[in-house]
Amino acid sequence: MKIAAAKALAKLAKEYVPEIVAKAYNMDNIVFGKDYIIPKPLDPRLITTISSAVAHAAMETGVARKPIKSWTAYEQELIERLGIDNRLIMGIRTKAKQDPKRIVFAEANSFRILKAVQFVIREGIAKPILLGNKAKIQTLIKENQLDIANIPIIDLYESVSDEKRHHFAKILYEKRQRKGMTYNEAVEKMYNRDYYGSMMVETGEADAFISGFSRKYSSTIRPALQVIGVKEEFNHIAGMYMLLTKRGPLFLADTTVNMNPSAQTLAHTTQLTAAEVRKFNIEPRIALLSYSNFGAYKGEGSPLRVKEAVKTLHEQNPDMIVDGEMQANYALNGKLRYSRYPFNKLGDQDANTLIFPNLSSGNITYKILQGLGPSEAIGPILMGMKKPIHILQRDSTVREIINMTAIAVIDAQASGSGED
Repeated sequence: MKIAAAKALAKLAKEYVPEIVAKAYNMDNIVFGKDYIIPKPLDPRLITTISSAVAHAAMETGVARKPIKSWTAYEQELIERLGIDNRLIMGIRTKAKQDPKRIVFAEANSFRILKAVQFVIREGIAKPILLGNKAKIQTLIKENQLDIANIPIIDLYESVSDEKRHHFAKILYEKRQRKGMTYNEAVEKMYNRDYYGSMMVETGEADAFISGFSRKYSSTIRPALQVIGVKEEFNHIAGMYMLLTKRGPLFLADTTVNMNPSAQTLAHTTQLTAAEVRKFNIEPRIALLSYSNFGAYKGEGSPLRVKEAVKTLHEQNPDMIVDGEMQANYALNGKLRYSRYPFNKLGDQDANTLIFPNLSSGNITYKILQGLGPSEAIGPILMGMKKPIHILQRDSTVREIINMTAIAVIDAQASGSGED
């Protein structure tokens, strides 16, 4: 069994090293070589790799008293010991692996994007397509010894034919000609990765698009809105963050888009958020927040808009577990809320989904919670687009990029996107 453990360690040392390990040792990248011949002690893969190798050896030598019937279940049990946040992330990634989709990465000139792509390929989470300078991408792969091969790299200045560029430009022009865009401007847009990548999704050449790593959110979302557009039944988009805490996952919306939403927009945001949460096999318990509880404040402002939104939701979605308006402490403490407001539709259960009355409150809250820790934020998850488009936080970590890729795949699965 000692030999089995040693061989497992030797094999693991030659494999992809997660970013979380490199960060723990203040390094950008770790690869097998003279400076790294044995896995680091803080590598989370050790618990599954070594334990499974030893268990295999114990089974083969007859030492084991309890046979392991399913190695997949055994490894999952080991992973679950790492905590609830890891279980949720593993669940998301596992769901993505069941039907991996073609994901376009707009900023493949970045090392972190490529590092994430390496993991995505290795784990079978998605089928990446890279947009960017081909020579620079290949240099980054070689310099950092990344295991990335045989995947499409599209250089907009070298790889795209005039025929393809004009084909995409014609589609964009037809969408935007009565909004001031000329045909020549549409052709010029096809040298922009955000426009070209969105058009790949629009035309079915890809299933989802990821961008925003190095640019402002507003600059990145504009091309997607012009090319893909929003769902007609909602006519607006919203952003959601998933916050992984010791209490379990907490979903926060809208945190990125709507400055001062109307009651109707709040209701639509809630419906979009509920549908998104269910994609992760979690039943949403939704609280619409404000600074008053259930009509206590009689004046104008956000409490009234939230109250109207809740009324709409109760009428249109009677089976949805949603209520408000309520203060944040009552949302997160079900027993306290039930003791004072026993009529509420959440009963005595803590809310796991929070809808904010405006962008300021939502954005400030998630950043405070993320900063205080210990928690991990996944997002922003863009909701309301006709097809799967996701915008990264600027300077996202490799882990965040991987998680957003898995979510983009799940989004594409739900929308029915895929190769014929």
